[in-house]
Amino acid sequence: MPMRGRCTKVLPSELNKVCSERGDDPATHPRKMSDFEVVPNLQQSSSSVSKSRRKAHFPSSSNEKENLISWIPENIRKKECTYFVESSQTSDSGRIVCECGYLREQHLEDAAKPPIFLGKEWDPRTHIREMPTDAFGDIHFRGLGQKMGKYVRVSSDTPPWVIYHLMTHHWGLDAPNLLISVTGGAKNFIMKPRLKNIFRQGLVKVAQTTGAWIITGGSHAGVMKQVGEAVRDFTLSCGHKDSEIVTIGIATWGTVYNRESLICPMGGFPAEYVLDEENQGSLSCLDSNHSHFILVDDGTHGRYGVEIPLRTRLEKFISEQTKVKGGVAIRIPIVCVVLEGGPGTLDTIYNAITNGTPCVIVEGSGRVADVIAQVASLPVPKITVALIQKKLSVFFRDTYEQFTEGRVVEWTKKIQDIVRSRQLLTIFREGKYGQQDVDVAILQALFKASRNQDNFGHENWDYQLRLAVAWNRVDIARSEIFTDDHEWKPTDLHPVMAAALISNKPEFVKLFLEQGVRLKEFVTWDTLVYLYDNMAPSCLFHSKLQKVLLEEREHTASSKMPRIQLHHVSQVLRELLGCSTQPLYPKPKHTERPRLSIPVPHINLNVQGTSLRSLYKRSAGRATFTMDPVRDLLIWAVVQNHRELAEIIWAQSQDCMVAALACSKILKELAKEEEDTDTTEDMMALAEEYEQKAIGVFTDCYRKDEERAQKLLTRVSEAWGKTTCLQLALEAKNMNFVSHGGVQAFLTKVWWGKMCVDNGLWRVIACMLFFPLLYTSLIAFREKRLQSMGCLTRLRDFFTAPVVIFHMNILSYFTFLLLFAYVLMVDFQPVPSWWEYLLYFWLFSLVCEEIRQLLYDPDGFGVVKMASLYFKDFWNRLDICAILVFITGLTCRLIPSTLYPGRIILSLAFIIFCLRLMHIFTVSKTLGPKIIIVKRMMKDVFFFLFLLAVWVVSFGVAKQAILIHNEERVEWLFRGVVYHSYLTIFGQIPSYIDGVNFNIDQCSPNGTDPYKPKCPETNEDNKKPIFPDWLTVILLCLYLLFTNILLLNLLIAMFNYTFQQVQQHTDQIWKFQRHDLIAEYHGRPPAPPPFILLNHLQILVQRGLLCRPAMCHRQLKEKLEKNEEAALLSWEMYLKENYLQNQQCQEKQNTEQKIRDIAQRVDVLAELLDLDRVKRTGLVEQRLTSLEDQVHQSAQALRWIMQALQDHGFSSGEDVPPAGSGKALETKEFDLERIPEESQSLYHVLARNLLYPGSHTRRFPVPDEKVPWEVDFALYDPPTYSAEHKDMAVQDPFSLSLESLLKINYNTMDGLIDRQSFHGLYTVQDGLPLNPMGRTGLRGRGRLHCFGPNHALHPVVTRWRRNLDGSIIRKSLKKMLEVLVAQYPLSDVWALPGGSLEPGETLPLKLKWILRREFWPQFQNLLKQGTEVHKGYLDDPRNTDNAWVETVAVSVHFNSQNDVEMKRLNSFLQGCDPELCIRWQVLDKRIPLHTNHKKLLHKVSTLLDAYY
Repeated sequence: MPMRGRCTKVLPSELNKVCSERGDDPATHPRKMSDFEVVPNLQQSSSSVSKSRRKAHFPSSSNEKENLISWIPENIRKKECTYFVESSQTSDSGRIVCECGYLREQHLEDAAKPPIFLGKEWDPRTHIREMPTDAFGDIHFRGLGQKMGKYVRVSSDTPPWVIYHLMTHHWGLDAPNLLISVTGGAKNFIMKPRLKNIFRQGLVKVAQTTGAWIITGGSHAGVMKQVGEAVRDFTLSCGHKDSEIVTIGIATWGTVYNRESLICPMGGFPAEYVLDEENQGSLSCLDSNHSHFILVDDGTHGRYGVEIPLRTRLEKFISEQTKVKGGVAIRIPIVCVVLEGGPGTLDTIYNAITNGTPCVIVEGSGRVADVIAQVASLPVPKITVALIQKKLSVFFRDTYEQFTEGRVVEWTKKIQDIVRSRQLLTIFREGKYGQQDVDVAILQALFKASRNQDNFGHENWDYQLRLAVAWNRVDIARSEIFTDDHEWKPTDLHPVMAAALISNKPEFVKLFLEQGVRLKEFVTWDTLVYLYDNMAPSCLFHSKLQKVLLEEREHTASSKMPRIQLHHVSQVLRELLGCSTQPLYPKPKHTERPRLSIPVPHINLNVQGTSLRSLYKRSAGRATFTMDPVRDLLIWAVVQNHRELAEIIWAQSQDCMVAALACSKILKELAKEEEDTDTTEDMMALAEEYEQKAIGVFTDCYRKDEERAQKLLTRVSEAWGKTTCLQLALEAKNMNFVSHGGVQAFLTKVWWGKMCVDNGLWRVIACMLFFPLLYTSLIAFREKRLQSMGCLTRLRDFFTAPVVIFHMNILSYFTFLLLFAYVLMVDFQPVPSWWEYLLYFWLFSLVCEEIRQLLYDPDGFGVVKMASLYFKDFWNRLDICAILVFITGLTCRLIPSTLYPGRIILSLAFIIFCLRLMHIFTVSKTLGPKIIIVKRMMKDVFFFLFLLAVWVVSFGVAKQAILIHNEERVEWLFRGVVYHSYLTIFGQIPSYIDGVNFNIDQCSPNGTDPYKPKCPETNEDNKKPIFPDWLTVILLCLYLLFTNILLLNLLIAMFNYTFQQVQQHTDQIWKFQRHDLIAEYHGRPPAPPPFILLNHLQILVQRGLLCRPAMCHRQLKEKLEKNEEAALLSWEMYLKENYLQNQQCQEKQNTEQKIRDIAQRVDVLAELLDLDRVKRTGLVEQRLTSLEDQVHQSAQALRWIMQALQDHGFSSGEDVPPAGSGKALETKEFDLERIPEESQSLYHVLARNLLYPGSHTRRFPVPDEKVPWEVDFALYDPPTYSAEHKDMAVQDPFSLSLESLLKINYNTMDGLIDRQSFHGLYTVQDGLPLNPMGRTGLRGRGRLHCFGPNHALHPVVTRWRRNLDGSIIRKSLKKMLEVLVAQYPLSDVWALPGGSLEPGETLPLKLKWILRREFWPQFQNLLKQGTEVHKGYLDDPRNTDNAWVETVAVSVHFNSQNDVEMKRLNSFLQGCDPELCIRWQVLDKRIPLHTNHKKLLHKVSTLLDAYY
């Protein structure tokens, strides 16, 4: 097939033909380079990348495109053939091709006759060279809508970290939480529709919920097509960009059809790609449903499988990366999912299992997947060559003839090794996991592999939990992690608890709380700082914190931005909660507390914490504060608008009413500043929910006990800044809460003081006018002690009641207004009379009262705060205005020359004082709401005047200009433009506007008369107006039309709307504002003006002379004793739990919820019925198999009975009947999860690993049944390998020549070399000894230094594990051991301190590395005193057919912790190499040691009867 454009030499004028420049590159943002490993020669660009999860389909700026264009060719290469050699094969069209597969014209110009290669054979290592890639950018699939993706052509030798850098930093992909490698059949295959749907839905579910990357082959065929269609269906069903799944196709560049359209040296943005399956031939098209493509180029054409090595390296590299997100650091896990497949798929599975990658095999998909699934439930010895051959004949019907005997043997060996690693193998069966639970099977496979992975301590459990949190799969955590297999300590969950909070995963927070996490232990000072430091940058609270930090930096003139501390948080919170609250977190002094380091939570979060008393050692004079973990976490969640998280934390709170009202206040304040409309609506809705929570809890409390509920309203909450429920509700304007019947009853109780609330108002007024009536039964009091007739306190409590103070002030105010009116109208003399002096004295008392209100500060807010609160009230501002106007009028009145203006100003002051009467009427339930409506309508009138002014001014100016010429008098200009136009609206139309009723005597012709307007322009003859009256009439009609009809009716409609709107909430608004009036008269001195001056004098003496602080009345703000407060809060918390339970019951009883529950049950029932049809056939087969098994067992029992009878002479002489078919054993299926670990294998396993360690040599595959030398194995032809050890003084010859081998003396001492086996004499054949345990698949001595047995020594040094008090720790009633282990350089695993014995030596060299020389003799004595636990063959990966390891394992146990030899051993432990690690480790079956060493530990634990 022609490949135009393959040559990189493209003229600039041709670029537009080769590359499509339509569209832009993805929008990206910068990311730190420290997030991944970078090779030193990797050139970095200034390209910015996306911080979001996926923005690959959004256009980017030209700057970023240029950076990408420069970065990719510098760091990513392709491969080109530089030597054309004709191949014996031809292309699909019959043309001559090169050995690389390309045509001659598809090579470089100088590739046809390169002089340096002339006459040499074609060699890809020599004749293919790398050069900058010429294919990258955006790929657009033509004809398939807006499907876009990223692609790049890379060399097969490209380092994986370069590709990973490209994906995460230039393509804008977030590092994955999981890597799903899907492999299987590369050709189209048929799956059952049901299984196909299960696989598709499960795959996309696990990818979408965990944030995984899916890696496939990328072509539009086979399993890759299945994955692409699954992603396509999911994307179409979701329809929003956030749900996009990262699907990466890694394909071979030389097998991609129509790849010439992707070539563009300057990048394709986008490159148009046509998916043409009809003409693709032997090549393959890219799948349009993948999001990213990595096209691997090795310089050849048409050769499949080129991408496999690079894909393997890339997957391994990604799986070694650590992703840190939300405080959780996880090593990216990888899982292999297998559908169908052929020989290549089997190799992929085998390599995955060998590398420790868990695999999920989908049974029912066909071929290799079904072969493995059929035998996976069998014990390994039952997986024979004959069985595999039979399975291949069933599942590979079309290609079964291609399986030679040797290939079947190889498949058998690989399948045995795969099945042997059951912890890494998961079989997904349709009837086992359910219809849509492939995602569960994939995640369970990862957890099963992690559980069975060798780790010190509980590292694997911690890793599993971090995975579950990163994936946000709380269902998996509940079913797989929090089980009876592992006991979690609450402190172990603190790091992941912090991660769940930061990542906003409420279900995990709820789970951790259920598992015993105590917030008092979890929430520390440093934890809070860390949580606030990791808030989302898009959060409004975060931006407010940054402003505070910026102000602090400017204040301190520092160049470095300060770190977030809790006093910064407190500063922002006080702005949100209001200054009436005290700071929640005080600012520490530098001498009080040094800066604490904030630990990284995935390393070691400070879960123990310290109390704030140790952090802040406060003196008595410093401000105190309370550390409430629930409050702190609740605030942290609420300020970020995390609804579910905040709800879970609020449910844990004790002071729940105050917490709910505080959250409502915070959310309302944040909503005012939030710019995003949706977020604002969410915040207001959440604020409403918290108000309803407070109302619900208070309602239950009020129903239970009115008195205690009212105490909750006025209780001072130390945790919330020494505020109260009522004060927070008023600050947040929670009208629903304040208008609650219980709150209003409390306010009424405060209003009536110590009198009963059912006293009639007429009785109160009667007693006010004639106080001796108090000593009758006319007035009832609540307290019994006040019922006595002669009690003086009775009189005081009556006149100090707010209701009495209010009515006395009303009488006083009316008296003041009457006196004021009398002075203005009757007795306003040049010299003030005594009535006028009384008026001034009265006003002075009013001024003193206003000053008292301004300076009255019982809570210690300060003068500035009190002034701001004072002037915030409308009626206070009206009072100040009236007083100022009165003082101005009084000043003018006292000056004789301004007596009359003074009276005018005082008259205006009287009007303002009269308006103040409206505030008095707010106490009335009838008039109070109407006053509220009037205030709202005044706002409407204010905005209406702006509209009216437009018409008034426009008409007035036009009228004035048309009628009158050059009016220079300003006052008459104002009258003509504004005043007359305004009066026209109400029907006072000027008589001269139409010229009919014009009278020249009513105006001044020249404008000289100050009391007449200037006349319009007139005719000099008859003195008639000359203006066009038709125009003025039209203007007048239009003006009246718009003002009288349109604007006035608009005003009426506005009033009507305001009335209807306010009328619905009038009662709530009146009840809310009623508190202000009650609070005002509750704290007001009892005497009315002017007698109130006596109270002011008393206050002045107490505050000024006696220095007594202002006291807040206990009825509105009460600080309880600790015991009383604790009991009250416990009672409140108990009722809160009842409230939450009632809410849950109501939700269950909700009709919509019932419908959802019924629908869910119907779906489950339909699923079960559907599954029943699938299981029915399998159930019958299982029953038949079970019946056959029972018959087989019965036949065996009869055979044994008959044999026993025969042996005792009861034989009938007839042949024993057959014992039954063995088919039952063959077809019987075992549950893969329930198969117990196999007992000691009859044959060596490690010695038959296909890849020999430390080399590239592959063993000949030897299945279990072919291991013994006695079993005939005609195909057995193993390779030969003997390594040369330059560092060993004594080693057998490297070559296998008979002459050199005859010099070796086997089964005896050969000089210093002991060639005797612990198992007796071994066979020597052709000068080479035979491994006594059977075949290994490799001849020679491998990496061992001697043929025959290579002796080793492994000391197992143990001691009891003890507590701090010296007692031995037990587990499962057995004592626990600690064993001495070491990790040697260049080794990833730990091992026992021993190894091979050098000829003539008594201690292994590796043991000498650990011990100092002076301790060697003493250790030999310890070995002599120890117990031998093993002596013989050791299953070692280095063993061959002719060389093997035999070891002696000696148990050296120190029973006492005071053992002198153990202390001496610890003192003599050393490391000759700094990379050598030595440690005492708890003995457990999951300890990460060599497999053969773990078998030795098992024997030691059995010997000592210890836990294993």
